[in-house]
Amino acid sequence: MNSSVHPPVRPDRSAGSPARLTLSKVSDPDTLDACRRLRYRSFFGGDGVDADPFDELCQHVAIRQDSRLVATFRYTVLDHSDAYARCYSAQSYGLGRVAGQGGVGVELGRFCIAEDTQDPDVLRLALAALTDIVDRAGAWILFGCSSFQGTDPARYQGVFSALSSSFIAPERFAPDRISPDAIGLGAGGRASLNAAPPLLRSYLGLGGWVSDHAVVDRAMNTIHVFTGVETARVPPRRAEALRRLAHTVRWDG
Repeated sequence: MNSSVHPPVRPDRSAGSPARLTLSKVSDPDTLDACRRLRYRSFFGGDGVDADPFDELCQHVAIRQDSRLVATFRYTVLDHSDAYARCYSAQSYGLGRVAGQGGVGVELGRFCIAEDTQDPDVLRLALAALTDIVDRAGAWILFGCSSFQGTDPARYQGVFSALSSSFIAPERFAPDRISPDAIGLGAGGRASLNAAPPLLRSYLGLGGWVSDHAVVDRAMNTIHVFTGVETARVPPRRAEALRRLAHTVRWDG
């Protein structure tokens, strides 16, 4: 599904976002191909194209630094309860409780940043765009699968321990285990979020929570946990800062 044409926008340096970063919706096949190639490099390494049937159901976003593609993500607005059962996350997690809350949700997927890009404002700009997308949709939740590189759970025992002790989803939202590759987060090792993906840490800082289990995804060479952020729980100052940034770049999500 292609979006309407939206020219790249350049953030105002006075607002604290580097002027060299631009953000735009993907509206042409060449840019979508570039995003899929960046996804492949990020998840698998080397040259290739990461594509699946969900791409056609999603809107895609490109973030560039001095015209170079440095990050991408896709999102879907779920505007009725049945849509949750057909989203990407529902392949691995039972979302009956989330869907049962009613209301609109936004699913984020395939978020990745080029390995040689260290600018933290790339992630900040992506979060600002997502804040605006959620606001425009009137969504009560932003969710997706937060991925860890590799398929060895032992590498992330400390992170899983920290998640299980402090960030498990409330029972009324808790995703069910439906995947044969599900693993418990159980305590193990010294609890620490240091090895958690930056996006997951950002979600948690916004009041997010995770499923009580992870899923080993051998096709993607990752382990992921379902992650949700309820808009009502986002700290007001964080939300306002992200909204100001989104407004400054005139993001038309």
